[in-house]
Amino acid sequence: MYYPYFRGKQYELIVIKEQASLIASNNIIPIIEPVKSNLSSLKRTIDALKENDAEFILIVNPKFGDFKNEPFPLFEELITDNLSDYKSCLLGYIADAKSELQAIKDFIDKRKDFPIALIHNGFPKGKDFIETINDSVNVKKHLFIDGMSGKLYQNHFKAFDRILLRDGFKRRTNANHPDNEHFSDLHITYESEGMEGFGDFLIVGDDYIETGGPAYTVAIHLTYLGEEDDMFIYHFKSDRTNTPVDPAGKFFEALKKLINKIDEEGENIYMSSACEEFIDLFKKGHFPGLGYVKKLSMVHHLELMAEFMNHN
Repeated sequence: MYYPYFRGKQYELIVIKEQASLIASNNIIPIIEPVKSNLSSLKRTIDALKENDAEFILIVNPKFGDFKNEPFPLFEELITDNLSDYKSCLLGYIADAKSELQAIKDFIDKRKDFPIALIHNGFPKGKDFIETINDSVNVKKHLFIDGMSGKLYQNHFKAFDRILLRDGFKRRTNANHPDNEHFSDLHITYESEGMEGFGDFLIVGDDYIETGGPAYTVAIHLTYLGEEDDMFIYHFKSDRTNTPVDPAGKFFEALKKLINKIDEEGENIYMSSACEEFIDLFKKGHFPGLGYVKKLSMVHHLELMAEFMNHN
């Protein structure tokens, strides 16, 4: 199963809401870390997932955004009003270097009416952890952020479903991205890692940035499958990179490169609904805004993952 990790910014939530049917029918289990104190968009997203009977993980102790200094903000009402009768939601708890085992155990015991997913993101003591929660029957999944725990730590949790999340997106300024680079092979190798599932941070990456800066360079990020289904990513960049003016014009410079790549004979870009929309935007000469462009790249990645899983 595929576990894409979303931080609950506007377009991330829109992607989940609009793709709820795809998510539910393709063994995709989104992880949602809310970052905005206004929960109306999150509630609409949860409603869409519920309508499609989709499984998802809702993190209750976010580490970024509006909630980073509040351990369990506003979620009592959200959980009680929206999720108390829904059996396909797991409550996710991030265990990092600052976490305390007793606090984790208290949370698990308090929420015996919900299945729990623990996200391991730098907690140092695997043996103590498993001894503390070993009798907690509502803990169902353990998700490990790649690079934040070693194999010895992960081996303590072999009795549970284990999922490995790896960030394939390399954070740089847009101008410094290469045209093409490797993204991830975890969708192929996760079983050899001893895992039951895999995940990533889509084309956004694990780094949390509240708002984007001025667009000196506009880039469209598009993942694709190469030889042996290994995954790579194109970075289609605007020609102009020196000033923040004319983002619309720069978008079309980048989009022209994407369209040319799609038109190349033998090119293996998956023709997702997002790619079809990119083509339509090019034909109409319409610039939808940079947030919407990122949304289309995320939709493409989800559809590509669904296509891969349906044929493997």
